[in-house]
Amino acid sequence: MIAVCGEALIDFTPSEIGGERAYMPRPGGSPCNVAVGLARLGVPAAFIGRLSTDHFGDTLCTHLTDSGVNLRWLSRGGEPTTLAFVIPRLGGAHNFAFYGTNTADQNLAIADLPRAFPDDVSALHFGSYSLMLGESAHACETLMRREHRLRFISLDPNVRPTLFPNRAAYRRRIEALLEFAALVKVSAEDLQWLYPNEFPSDVAYRWLDAGPALVVLTLGADGAIGITSKHHIHSSAVPVSVADTVGAGDAFTAALLSHLYNGGYLTLAAIPTLTHHALTTALAHANLHAATACARRGAAAGSETPLRVILDKPNSGQESARE
Repeated sequence: MIAVCGEALIDFTPSEIGGERAYMPRPGGSPCNVAVGLARLGVPAAFIGRLSTDHFGDTLCTHLTDSGVNLRWLSRGGEPTTLAFVIPRLGGAHNFAFYGTNTADQNLAIADLPRAFPDDVSALHFGSYSLMLGESAHACETLMRREHRLRFISLDPNVRPTLFPNRAAYRRRIEALLEFAALVKVSAEDLQWLYPNEFPSDVAYRWLDAGPALVVLTLGADGAIGITSKHHIHSSAVPVSVADTVGAGDAFTAALLSHLYNGGYLTLAAIPTLTHHALTTALAHANLHAATACARRGAAAGSETPLRVILDKPNSGQESARE
């Protein structure tokens, strides 16, 4: 089982109705999306977080349950649900406008965490602004520190500058968590904001040296790069007509984790042995699911059968030696 820790919220996504823009409420939040994506891909998944007892919290609870996510470690409270409005940009990209203070997702307390995990929990995934805001930030770090020598830790910073605009503090926070992670997935856009004067690939290599066995750098339409101490592999994106990029990164993460999980690599002992072929196919699998997410609206990763496309040959990942 993979347990995912972080926020769940409501995304209001734009739609054109009668020539005017309307906003539709949809379940979202990066960790929630990853948990749902894993479950829909057939991987046992659990969600660790706090949901409101309001109407939107009930909607999120139903969404997770109906998707097959285990909620044994769910906390609920009277704080409101965070609302996030998706603001479209050219080319299918987007910004977020967040509404909510002292919300349920920011109030996951250390006391809400499970005292211990059963043996079937092999990996934990953490991500997004739960790493930065409120009591949840302390709870996430506490859980990572406690478990990183026992279980595989996956980390996706999924930077949200509108919620936490202090760039220097953001950098310090994420850099302090790298030593606990076996896998870090990060977008080039995130790194460009965190380190505006550096190339994202240079930062990715520096992060690799900080502790993770695998760093995956997503490049949007240019695909993704996976780097280990032995490999540097580029996997091309799957061409698709973009309807909405909301949740594409989460679909990528869920597919990457599911592929590594099914291949037996999602353990502390196995991840350093990741082969060229295994990493290449994992990246291709993740790119395919990200493309599927871009081809439809909404952030429910894994909710549709992947696009029927012809992928490159198994060795299509382009490898270069680390310099």
